[in-house]
Amino acid sequence: MKRTLILLVAVLSLAACGPKAHDAVPAGSLPDIYPDYIGVTVPATIAPLDFMLEGAEALDVRVAAPDGTVLRSSGSCTRFSEKKWAALLRKSVGDSVRVSVCGRFDGQWKAFEPFGIFVSPDAIDYGLTYRLLEPGYEIYSHMGVYERDLSSFRQRALLENTQFDGCVNCHASRQGDPGTWTLHIRGSHGATLLRLNGEIGAYNTKTDSTLGFCVYPYWHPSGRYIAYSTNNTRQGFHVGQDKLIEVFDLDSDIQVYDVENNQLITAPQVKLPDIWETFPVFSSDGRTLYFTAAAKVEIPGELPQSRYSLMKVSFDPETGTIGKDVEMVLDAADYEGSICFPRPSYDGRYLMFTLCDYGTFPIWHHEADLWLLDLETGENRRLDEVDSDDTDSFHNWSSNSRWFVFSSRRDDGLFTRLYIAHFDENGQAGKPFMLPQRDPKHYYEDLFRSYNVPEFVTGPVPFDKIRAQKAINAPERVKFGFRWSD
Repeated sequence: MKRTLILLVAVLSLAACGPKAHDAVPAGSLPDIYPDYIGVTVPATIAPLDFMLEGAEALDVRVAAPDGTVLRSSGSCTRFSEKKWAALLRKSVGDSVRVSVCGRFDGQWKAFEPFGIFVSPDAIDYGLTYRLLEPGYEIYSHMGVYERDLSSFRQRALLENTQFDGCVNCHASRQGDPGTWTLHIRGSHGATLLRLNGEIGAYNTKTDSTLGFCVYPYWHPSGRYIAYSTNNTRQGFHVGQDKLIEVFDLDSDIQVYDVENNQLITAPQVKLPDIWETFPVFSSDGRTLYFTAAAKVEIPGELPQSRYSLMKVSFDPETGTIGKDVEMVLDAADYEGSICFPRPSYDGRYLMFTLCDYGTFPIWHHEADLWLLDLETGENRRLDEVDSDDTDSFHNWSSNSRWFVFSSRRDDGLFTRLYIAHFDENGQAGKPFMLPQRDPKHYYEDLFRSYNVPEFVTGPVPFDKIRAQKAINAPERVKFGFRWSD
């Protein structure tokens, strides 16, 4: 019976090959494809998952929907029609498509075992925004903020530093709202760009009572406030081979910007002289301010002892008041690591963060992993479903909290690439898949830039890059007011 079943599987695999591979022999294994899309969960509106077969001279691929509709592609790499791919996924929502792969090696065709791709009924947002930057340390090089339509391969530049002299830095929107934006510019034309009510303004966010410019932004769900940190950041270099660069703070504090009153708000309890506070984020109901904090240490000698814990303090959105009592949520000592980039899910249930050995810049830490805190039960765990043996770092949630995007160096250990994973109602993440590209092997091999700070957006960003350029290059800056929280 077992032999008959094996023979039946082999026959089905051979039948799945097209006329180019009619003489294929069974490979007896799953195909080694790049990117690895085997067994992933995807949204119905994702761009075609084009891939190549490692070591193959050519491939012949059939993708079948549950109703029998078949989409084929052949060549050195698949190139599925966007229109036909979208139609196939729409027919497969709540079920899996079956992918059959045949490859030619030294003139001989081999038929691999088929695999499934599950098409989730959970919608995903329109697209992503992210930075692309070259691996430079002394000069800004070419960088920018870009928007990607997830249903296609279309990418457009929102702002690039070829338009001014400086660095395109931290950006954020309000829970994916493309109409509300904050974007920080560093350099000789330093400013914080704010897009509010359809207008773009350049702001000087440093005041006499704060440490420096506003960075690491996070919007309040109401849109009235933006939480920022202000950081005195430096960088150093390792002499060992396992790490190349270290970025660290010499000082940092928390503040909240009141959009309506054009005021920065802070409080002594989030501006302690012997504590570094950073990475502020609001809870989904807007009544809690999470952030990370570490006791000051001597830099660089004691940097490996710098470990950040997860903290929280209440916030009153009616009055813009920061609470008096700061509470520890997760103690870094319990994890022998440092907590970075806290991100609450928008449904209020979970908080995801990055854990690394030490410090506050895990992007170059190969041990960095994603962790998940259940805000209802207090359970905290490593996200083994998505973590790899290399850096897994900065992340953000989709607007419905059913997907998340994160950056990882698992591909080659050098450049960060973007991965997307499904997140179900039981708190389980699916196998992550790499952001789709046309001819992905050549695309990523030729891309000498890293993805950075990915964020979902619910629609195209109405960002006028020419108006933004004029605002950045103009000498005028709108200044923030300041007040202490009651």
